[in-house]
Amino acid sequence: MNGQFSLVADYAPAGDQPRAIAQLVESFRAGNKYQTLLGVTGSGKTFTMANIIQQLQRPALVISHNKTLAAQLYSEFKNFFPRNAVEYFISYYDFYQPEAYIPQTDTYIEKDSAINDDIERLRIAASSALLARRDVIVVASVSCIYGLGSPDDFKAMMVPLRAGMSLRRDALLEKLVANLYQRDEIKFERCNFRVRGDTVDVYPAYKESALRIEFWGDEIDCLRELDPLTGRAGERLDHFDLYPATQYIVAPQRLERARAGIRAELEERVAHFERAGRLIEAQRIRMRTEYDLEMLQETGFCQGVENYSMHIGGRLPGQRPWCLLDFFPEDYLVFIDESHVTAPQIRAMYNGDHSRKERLVEFGFRLPSALENRPLRPAEFADATGQTLFVSATPAVQELTLSPVVAEQIIRPTGLLDPRMELRPIKGQVEDLIHEARTAAGAGERTLVTTLTKRMSEELAGFMRESGLRVEYLHSDIDAIERVEILRRLREGHFDVLIGVNLLREGLDLPEVALVGILDADKEGFLRSETSLIQTAGRAARHERGRVILYADDMTDSIVRALATTNRRRERQIAHNRAHGIVPRSVARPVQASLKPESEPETALMLTEGAKDKNTAEVLAELETEMLQAADALEFERAALLRDQIALLKGASSPARRPPPSTPYRRGKKRPR
Repeated sequence: MNGQFSLVADYAPAGDQPRAIAQLVESFRAGNKYQTLLGVTGSGKTFTMANIIQQLQRPALVISHNKTLAAQLYSEFKNFFPRNAVEYFISYYDFYQPEAYIPQTDTYIEKDSAINDDIERLRIAASSALLARRDVIVVASVSCIYGLGSPDDFKAMMVPLRAGMSLRRDALLEKLVANLYQRDEIKFERCNFRVRGDTVDVYPAYKESALRIEFWGDEIDCLRELDPLTGRAGERLDHFDLYPATQYIVAPQRLERARAGIRAELEERVAHFERAGRLIEAQRIRMRTEYDLEMLQETGFCQGVENYSMHIGGRLPGQRPWCLLDFFPEDYLVFIDESHVTAPQIRAMYNGDHSRKERLVEFGFRLPSALENRPLRPAEFADATGQTLFVSATPAVQELTLSPVVAEQIIRPTGLLDPRMELRPIKGQVEDLIHEARTAAGAGERTLVTTLTKRMSEELAGFMRESGLRVEYLHSDIDAIERVEILRRLREGHFDVLIGVNLLREGLDLPEVALVGILDADKEGFLRSETSLIQTAGRAARHERGRVILYADDMTDSIVRALATTNRRRERQIAHNRAHGIVPRSVARPVQASLKPESEPETALMLTEGAKDKNTAEVLAELETEMLQAADALEFERAALLRDQIALLKGASSPARRPPPSTPYRRGKKRPR
């Protein structure tokens, strides 16, 4: 499918946008590898990127440094391109403890993780869309530079299904098993299939609906969409391309060669340890690898299969691994959003991963080829990416040096000014902030507060909640989808104050926020640098009454430079507004849609809203009964989740007493430790 990108918006480029778009499109067409968009907060950088994609008609990868901002960009691009494929690709771990070894204490830490099924579905959907069509935009975190299976294998294992085609039912079942779909006649979940006579139901790993395949002899008679919950068949389909259940799929012939390569490396490694007199390490690596080889032979998969990616992919030592970038066609565009943070993060990934795995290899926990399961090196990333646009309000020197074209986008089409920044003493900062937040809430406005630590954000949230404010906190311990839900609830007015550490700096588009409080603003460092202060202040730049309070006793160099930058931008915007008769107005943007599938209830929130239709005491009694039953059945994680929901429902009638958000975990998922 080769559809055209079709940008849908209720407005046209304005302010500095037309000039920036023209400059950057011309630079791309001239063949420049790098270019930079220097755009202030609220100037419509995402709309500028969308216009560039529309004019160039090329697939695009948008990389963000954190999952929350990536989710917001994903929502915005879906609104701009409703008729095209806009996909979301981030790390699918809610919790991840990497495999590690600490030789000083002889401590081996086994890999432990909790995979988010919804994010895994979105990742596979991104891979399959890139292989099926050109009109694709993928919004990704830096996890896009980590190893995946070969795109050639992923495409080769795809099962094309067409109404009327000749295909034996048993042959289809064999293909499903080879693609790592599991047969289960009782539970019908993603990556499962079931068989009822001449009817096969498959729940693709990357879809929210299932597929029903009806046979007539050795021919596919009919393809239908299927509601996995109700079992109701939907409309007929002419064709359906069924992709594998995982991105780490391996063609059978390649797996056979991989096992031979792994065994040869194993014998060489065992001999190395034995020559050095390290018999424990020799025995350790043999036992572990032999077990993995047996699992690969019997099932085509093993725990930690990614550590054998060099052999499975047929790569040579030192050759870069496959990753999401390889699923794109050659002429794709790359947009690095908030590049002053994202670009250094991309460059830093390799070294941290390599140092951890070196110890595992040295002490016999992994073969040396495990070092080849890694993120891309900076030079490899540069080679694998095509033409690139750095996007930031505060681009770093390196981005500016690389770019022959730097397009400035200083004027906001809305006429909004950079928020006023006011300094106040640290003494009594919490009490003063509570007073200001209460005043803002009374005017129907939202408040963001940034602290220096996660613990401080949680404790401050509890303290402010006791004062009568509706408060939540947000930090990296909260999983990606729940972060989106928290931001959505803030915009919808379920609470008035959001407290965070580092996630509230770059890029978040929250037009309802009129007040930003920065605690301990004079503590020089990464979180209180000039760049961080400007970025954090920018969260109030989408409101006509936006203002920032810096609690500081010392006028640091970072504060001085941040004040100078914002004042200069205010003067330029004021002059533009006067010249064009513009009256500043707050940004109006629809509330971001949930990332959760529509069929999945939003546990805590849905429970609270559902209580309106049913007596609250009755609901609580039912939940408490369920909780006790789950505890008796030793389903402690489910019992804990029900306990949290009960607490949330009890506090629903008193928002001031509402407990801090808890991350929902489905049965079978591991809680963060």
